[in-house]
Amino acid sequence: MNRIDAKFATLREQGRKALIPFITAGDAGLDTTEKLVEQLEASGADLIELGIPFSDPIAEGPVIQEASVRALQNGTKLVEVFALVKRLREKTQVPLLMMLYLNSIFGFGTELFFELCAESGVDGVIVPDMPYEEKGEIQGVADQYGIHSISLVAPTSHDRIAMIAGDAAGFLYCVSSTGVTGTRSSFQTDFSAFFGSIKQHTKVPCAVGFGISGPEQAKQMAAYCNGVIVGSAVVKLVAQYGRECIEPVGAFISSLRVALDEAN
Repeated sequence: MNRIDAKFATLREQGRKALIPFITAGDAGLDTTEKLVEQLEASGADLIELGIPFSDPIAEGPVIQEASVRALQNGTKLVEVFALVKRLREKTQVPLLMMLYLNSIFGFGTELFFELCAESGVDGVIVPDMPYEEKGEIQGVADQYGIHSISLVAPTSHDRIAMIAGDAAGFLYCVSSTGVTGTRSSFQTDFSAFFGSIKQHTKVPCAVGFGISGPEQAKQMAAYCNGVIVGSAVVKLVAQYGRECIEPVGAFISSLRVALDEAN
């Protein structure tokens, strides 16, 4: 069983919500990324997204764009991230996902990419610039290697929600609001209607991301779905503290974990 499926099955049995932090691989160096993954899990993360730095991350706000620039300036390469995941698999079985752009997969070679995902221990991929209608470009190869291709659905998906949600695997990434990633002080989305529509059409867990900036928002969003994804707020701490970010990030993730557990 894919680690993502196993983790959500365990969380369901425990009546708990998934905490899914995002970090940019190579931000503050890959050695820092390795330590961060271990700290994230120790602090209560259930799944972890590793962003693959890209020169034109169109779905990202300035915080993650700048992290991508820092990681590229550090010389971060995709093949090195695979090696990092392989090292991590000697120490942890936490589900790991790569978030990356379609050109990164095509440029690397689709077959080779998914082969190395399976070989190193990557459990899923999130491709934010790939419309659902183009999912077939990677789906067959991903399935061949047992890697979940995570679908994204947004409030603006409207009549496409049924199609996207009905075909989802692993979990459904529910985008909280329109626009790019980044922390938000408030949301304009009618989440009751949004998730009501989604849950009519999917059997997989739903996790919400884009804009969750702290424990109270995490608790608020957890009322609607099976998990929360937190990216920019974590990446801001990495930017602030650099190689000394392990402890501050750990404390922040712990605060989110407490809030989610209180929400149950």
